[in-house]
Amino acid sequence: MEKRKAWGWRIVGGIVRVTAVCYAALLALVWGCANSMMYHPPHSYADGAQVRKIATKSGRKISAVYLSNPEAEYTILFSHGNAEDLGTCVEYLQEVSKRGYNVLAYDYAGYGTSEGKPTEKDTYEDISAAYEYLTGEARVRAERVILLGRSIGSGPTVWLATQRPVGGMILEGAFTSIVRVGLGAKILPFDYYDNLARIGDVHCPVLMIHGRQDRVIPFTHGQTLFEKANKPKMSLWVEGADHNDLIETAGEAYWKAIGEFLEGIKGEGI
Repeated sequence: MEKRKAWGWRIVGGIVRVTAVCYAALLALVWGCANSMMYHPPHSYADGAQVRKIATKSGRKISAVYLSNPEAEYTILFSHGNAEDLGTCVEYLQEVSKRGYNVLAYDYAGYGTSEGKPTEKDTYEDISAAYEYLTGEARVRAERVILLGRSIGSGPTVWLATQRPVGGMILEGAFTSIVRVGLGAKILPFDYYDNLARIGDVHCPVLMIHGRQDRVIPFTHGQTLFEKANKPKMSLWVEGADHNDLIETAGEAYWKAIGEFLEGIKGEGI
């Protein structure tokens, strides 16, 4: 009996050691490769007349495009998705402007023609520089700035909403955190873009948009963020939409939701 107990404890000890080694290997892999796994910057354009250069706090220059509409009441500060840059977003930005809004979009470090290499910290610096440009040089009042973060852009967007005054925040295909997307749960002692931990500190109106059939960032991420977000808040859950066809699948409902959200802010009737 004692031999069986001893043998049993050896098995348990072996399992614990193997688990510890595997966990340590997982930590090293995620920590060492996080940036290369998170960011996939395209380079779809060259600098032209429309591309503005904005200096960040550390002195890097990031690229940005500002489309104005003389009838606009609100200005959208757009943070694009992972495999996007200013060049791939042109049609979307033009549509935003046609819908009656000013829009400023920028490229993260290492994306498009922006200087540097992308890291979580640098994306926070980048969105801060874009915000300072709007509220400074462009003379947009803070309460007229509406943050719109798509996919990985939800990370810097939620962060900025906890740091600066804004009129509202729109999240499209957002995640609770990077580790939760990759591993299904927060099982590591570190994380990236922890939107779930931050969204409770956002005190502006929120619109959450997510595809119910999203296979990249599961719909449950959007639901969870929406549940934890403070009021006032709205949601648009798009039936049949995956991650990259959300706007096409939603059609006019996408723009209607944004319009109603902004009208609600103006009339405080969200």
